[in-house]
Amino acid sequence: MDGMRLDGRSAVVTGGAGAIGAAICADLAALGARVVVADVEREGAAKVAQALPAGLGTARRVDLADPASIEEFCAAAGAVDILVNNAGLSIVEPFTGSDPAHWDLMWRVNLRAPMLMTKLLLPGMVERGWGRLVFVSSDGARAGSGGEGAYAATKAGLFGLAKTLAREAAKGEVTSNVVCPGPTDTPMLRRVAEQEPGLVEKIARGIPLRRLGEPEDVAGLVAYLCTERAAYITGQTLSVSGGVTMQ
Repeated sequence: MDGMRLDGRSAVVTGGAGAIGAAICADLAALGARVVVADVEREGAAKVAQALPAGLGTARRVDLADPASIEEFCAAAGAVDILVNNAGLSIVEPFTGSDPAHWDLMWRVNLRAPMLMTKLLLPGMVERGWGRLVFVSSDGARAGSGGEGAYAATKAGLFGLAKTLAREAAKGEVTSNVVCPGPTDTPMLRRVAEQEPGLVEKIARGIPLRRLGEPEDVAGLVAYLCTERAAYITGQTLSVSGGVTMQ
């Protein structure tokens, strides 16, 4: 199919060592992109990069809570055509009993880091006349999620950022979109489920498609948004939730 290849394009995926991040890296590389797997977990990033087709995967450490680390990463990144701000941090606790220090950490990783990373890499995309920005948020940010008030608030900030960038960067043929995973079968969800037997099954029963999402479900949409076939899609927020969120 014409317009679906990414040969010659370079991509950065933050949180690339996680389940969804690794699936995104795999799909982008399968389309021919050179992928930088960016994560604070150096060994995990290296493992993901090594699993990509020969010559298409590179692992680099970045601490998204540290602006200096982000600046160093971007300075060494070279020309980046695709930026997938996928990384996220969630600390589950009832809002009235939550720790403001946790709010600050989630704000730094979930919102400030994508803002800074994009600020540093977007000018090159505009100058070269082509680029793709994809922000991975959460259906919890669209609909709310018990115990994740601060997380939802920081992830919701990506909506306004992405839409603003869609307007500002359009002159440079750069698109900007948000992907919101719904309940997805990841190690993080399984760890939470260990504290509440039957939670996974309960969640699945409430999904119209009657199953949890898989990381690959999210990755497929992200990869598509990075192709030439999606060149006329910008400023959109799209859920991958099995029908939980419908608009």
